[in-house]
Amino acid sequence: MGSVRKVAVVTGGSSGIGRATVRLFAGKGWNVVVAARRADALETVAEECVAAGGEALVVPTDVADEAQVQELARRATEHFGRIDCWVNNAGVYLIGDFERTPQDAFRRVYEVNVFGVVHGCRAALPHLRTRGGTIVNVASVDAYVGARYGTAYASSKWAVRGFSDALRQDLRGTGVRVCVVSPGAIDTPLFQHAANYTGWRLKAPNPTYSAESVAAAILEAAQDRKRERLVGAAAKAVAQGRKLVPALVDGLFARQLEVDHFADEAQPPTHGNLFHPVDAGTGASGGWATTPGRVLSRLRR
Repeated sequence: MGSVRKVAVVTGGSSGIGRATVRLFAGKGWNVVVAARRADALETVAEECVAAGGEALVVPTDVADEAQVQELARRATEHFGRIDCWVNNAGVYLIGDFERTPQDAFRRVYEVNVFGVVHGCRAALPHLRTRGGTIVNVASVDAYVGARYGTAYASSKWAVRGFSDALRQDLRGTGVRVCVVSPGAIDTPLFQHAANYTGWRLKAPNPTYSAESVAAAILEAAQDRKRERLVGAAAKAVAQGRKLVPALVDGLFARQLEVDHFADEAQPPTHGNLFHPVDAGTGASGGWATTPGRVLSRLRR
């Protein structure tokens, strides 16, 4: 008999980091449960898993709905009989000055980015406790330094990192590990999907790194005991610099976002994919190229 395949549950698996992660796990011999709101896109991801040599179960899920996340865990164990790693990757992005950000949009970021992680951990833990395993929570470099126009998103990722630290303490001695992976700017459809209240079209800030580089960090986190991983040299430099010279790094980071996070093209305010999925952007890559940005400091006047 061959060895029993390990099983990973990956939320936000229909595009970007999640899609790259699902493909990598499948290629490394894992079976994968793929969750996201877009059922059609999930079916395509499942086909990629089969082509990579793994088996995939598709479970359309809105992680902001605790009942749906509990059903995700139930179906995973019913189908595969086990869960070895649960990856809380699903997330939404919002950019906009705090006073111009609608309250319902701000709240929705927390419902997905924070409570989606909480729901995932609650659903996963009863199954992970039986034989040990790993929870991987995907945060961001914004969990190390506040991002201009990012009060909702950055604070949600600080919450994910803090929650993970506290949960890790609760789980000491249980055989369940909690790891945090914090990417820098990644070339994914996140920026096409974003809620944006600035009046200008977003672009990925430079330098951008591949979704596959984050997937590799998530796979490593599933297999070793390292607590946190930053992905991308720029993210590592920002996080380290923030410890040493916080005021300087805050200023540089704010300036970088002003100059390089916006294209020279006006755009009406949009909720993006906060409340409903959007059709665009189902690949792992967002197709971002190095393009000049527009300075938005005038937004603060």
